[in-house]
Amino acid sequence: MTNDKELSDLKLERKECPKCGAIWINGKHMFSGTAASYDRSEVDLAGLVCNKLGDETCINPSKGIEGGQTWERRAGYIEGAIAAKKGMLEDMRDQFGDL
Repeated sequence: MTNDKELSDLKLERKECPKCGAIWINGKHMFSGTAASYDRSEVDLAGLVCNKLGDETCINPSKGIEGGQTWERRAGYIEGAIAAKKGMLEDMRDQFGDL
């Protein structure tokens, strides 16, 4: 009896950065905990981690590239969101008083 079943050439390659623990699956960076991945996730990882804390053991191919997410950018977003919320609350107070 012969088996004519076609076999898949599926492979799974996992690499982990020895410096920060970032993971690449089949060459695509995946954020730990969420498994989120998108086209510029390596650049964001570089801006958040590799460019500040990376060394020669870092395996991120985007290490050294400027751009993407940074802690300063995230802090600015949070500060802007807080300022907008304060403004909204002040507008409500002005409109409705101290109910």
